[in-house]
Amino acid sequence: MKLQYRKQLYTAILGVMCMTACKKDFLNVQPTDRIATSAIETDTSIFEAYVTNRYIGAKLQDKEGEGTNPGFGRGFEYSMWSSVTDESIYNNDDATWLVQRGQLAPENLGGAGVLWGRSYRSIRECNYALSILPKLPFSAAHKTRIEGELRFIRAFRYHDLIRNYGRVVLMGDKVVNLQDNLQDPALFTRATLKESIDYAVSELTDAATKLPLNNDGSWLLGRATKGAALALKSRLTLYAASPLYNVGTWADAVTAAQEVISLNKYGIYSGGYANLFLTNETNEAIFERLYTKNDNHVHLEIANGPNGYGGWAGNTPLQNLVDDYEMDNGKPITDPTSGYDPTHPYDNRDPRFAATVLYNGAPYRERSIEAFIPGGKDSRDGNENWNTTKTGYYLKKFMNDAYPLQNPWGNAGFQPWIYMRYAEVLLNFAEAANEAYGADVVPVGATLSARSAINMVRSRAGVNMPPLAPGLSKSQMQDAVRYERRVELAFEEHRFYDVRRWKIAEVTENKPAGGVIITKNANGSFSYAPKVALDGRAFHPQHYWLPIPRTEIQASNNLLQQNDGY
Repeated sequence: MKLQYRKQLYTAILGVMCMTACKKDFLNVQPTDRIATSAIETDTSIFEAYVTNRYIGAKLQDKEGEGTNPGFGRGFEYSMWSSVTDESIYNNDDATWLVQRGQLAPENLGGAGVLWGRSYRSIRECNYALSILPKLPFSAAHKTRIEGELRFIRAFRYHDLIRNYGRVVLMGDKVVNLQDNLQDPALFTRATLKESIDYAVSELTDAATKLPLNNDGSWLLGRATKGAALALKSRLTLYAASPLYNVGTWADAVTAAQEVISLNKYGIYSGGYANLFLTNETNEAIFERLYTKNDNHVHLEIANGPNGYGGWAGNTPLQNLVDDYEMDNGKPITDPTSGYDPTHPYDNRDPRFAATVLYNGAPYRERSIEAFIPGGKDSRDGNENWNTTKTGYYLKKFMNDAYPLQNPWGNAGFQPWIYMRYAEVLLNFAEAANEAYGADVVPVGATLSARSAINMVRSRAGVNMPPLAPGLSKSQMQDAVRYERRVELAFEEHRFYDVRRWKIAEVTENKPAGGVIITKNANGSFSYAPKVALDGRAFHPQHYWLPIPRTEIQASNNLLQQNDGY
């Protein structure tokens, strides 16, 4: 049985931590709609179910998940995290446009409003489990595994807090109860950014020593492994060295990425870039969430599909992203020698473009996409024009054409969501190694250079982009790394954090949300004209960090310090 497929017998466990400790006799009644705390603390099978359910969280906002509760980040939800970046816009808003327009406020964070509350709820749940684990009759080895798992989950939640809010409140192993002094300043004192990252990294280092290398035997698929802990450590150390954070070293980030590489467990999936996101448990996936028929996610095909097929458009790619894909000769479209033809703008592009974006003329299911006007089936002249893309594009990545688009209920939504994969680790290594040593130096203790790490990603079967040539300057290699992260990791919840940690968001996020108007001419050719797909896009310096929700500040009696600028 796979982790994320466990039936909801223990779903009520998610709410067990919300029970009050009321001492009134007339209220001292055992609820019948949830598992008793005493059962978690004495029954090993119930406790283990409680632990595995820490990979998911409670729904705190409308349209979070479908079929199963949300996990880490937003994953497969209606409005994805890509739609608060320059990757896409969400066609029907769903509380994302205010983020795109720079209207974030502590009173209204839109789709970004649940990260603080859900993360600290999960941290408390992990602390509670860790507090009772020593009392349970597991073998010593199994206790060690579970401890490592809980420390990993807790560190993942801290990582989510750090990358969104910066400085965090470090709870240690404390289990806070309602009868405690909730006005204790220690409960609301934010650590420094370095202390925050150092704590999470140390927890991941410890977790890696306790976790198994593989999900096998009694260790259900989808649970944390040594590689997952080390890969998250690699991400955090990369963030720490980045300009926004500036509390770590690039050399440490190189070492952390090399720890994953040295496991000799992971590789670049050979089944093709598009298939990677449709296939469970590939050699590239390090940590992923799995789904089945009875525990599926948002039906991506109808939620994001073209209106001519009965789809709802959903997360529609921006021209900003489309223009950044190189030609298949490795040259940007702005290079006069690249061969780019503005009258055939989608020809001969980096193959990851066609695997990520549905564009006018792209083959899709039983016909080609018709985003043109007049008369295009997937344009405003087509079926259900309120579900027409505002950008001229539709999302292709993650979509499984074998799943029904119309009436998909219960027959789709089974793709895995990959939280971390080997290509990210290679890109982490490449960025850090270039910054610390240059493009072609193999660092001491490492097995490859920054350039060779990038080339491993570019040479993926079905992509086969030209390798980077030797002799690149640090600046040229930096551009190459940022390009690879832009297209290789598109829609995987990296772009929002990358442009912030590089401190380039004031450029990228202040560009208009671009789209295209495609006109079919009398002779059958097409004309392409730029458009603004969503007006008012804006980014201000305070937006490098999210504001802490006002409700959290008020609940602390104003002891919790707000981020600057809000």
